[in-house]
Amino acid sequence: MNVSKNDEQVVARKAGGLNPAVIIPIIFAIGICIYLFVLGNPGNFKDANEIGGASVAFSDKEGKDIHPESFLGIIYKGGVIVPILITFMITVIVFSFERYFVLGKAAGKGNLDNFVVQVRSLLNQNKIDEALEECDRQQGSVGNVVKEGLTTYKALSHDTTLNKEQKMVALNKAIEEATTLEMPMLEKNMMILSTLGTVATLIALLGTVIGMIKAFFALGSGGGTPDAAALSTGISEALINTALGIGTSAVAIILYNFFTSKIDGLTYKIDEIAMSIQQSFAEFN
Repeated sequence: MNVSKNDEQVVARKAGGLNPAVIIPIIFAIGICIYLFVLGNPGNFKDANEIGGASVAFSDKEGKDIHPESFLGIIYKGGVIVPILITFMITVIVFSFERYFVLGKAAGKGNLDNFVVQVRSLLNQNKIDEALEECDRQQGSVGNVVKEGLTTYKALSHDTTLNKEQKMVALNKAIEEATTLEMPMLEKNMMILSTLGTVATLIALLGTVIGMIKAFFALGSGGGTPDAAALSTGISEALINTALGIGTSAVAIILYNFFTSKIDGLTYKIDEIAMSIQQSFAEFN
């Protein structure tokens, strides 16, 4: 079975980057371990010597009143929503690093602005072979699209079966197809950052509501004398979840916008050179 060059490029770009279906479950397991054995470490609570094992999780099940004496212990008291929010935060960090390196590779070698200026200068002189050499040195997404456009440019310049208008249409189509092939690699996993920017706040709100339910239950169950300890525990649980959710959401939104601006910058450079290629072809052919 033969596979076309375009199909091979699509497969290569789809295969690039981390696979969320594999990575996210691993991160979730790490989040649970952090919650149980790092945040729930007995050393983060008073009377640690009386709490056996590597985690205080069993103490909660037995109804023991454990009191945190460190910030990690305070976060642990946020309840069952905390490991989910930890998973969200680690996910944001992991996929942000992944996007950073992928987009850095897509930007290619050397200064991208200088590459654009150099290629446009060569196009104005109709030096197509020299421009192709610049693309080979650039080795980025912009260089890949420009190389495809210039390769089509050379082929069409020697084609005598098409008129000028048909050649312009074919050249424009080739550049658009090359750009389309590059976009999946650039935009992959961006949806994860965008989704977590919203979902983290909603999950935190769920944790906040659960904490407030516990607080009001403690307020009502005590009759004329509310249980102050249970009341404060419920309120602190609500606030811990709120803080974790807002922090995760803020980081996700900031990083999403940052990477979106970098992608927009790359696509702008592609459009800029594509216009120069079309203008050069119209002038010299």
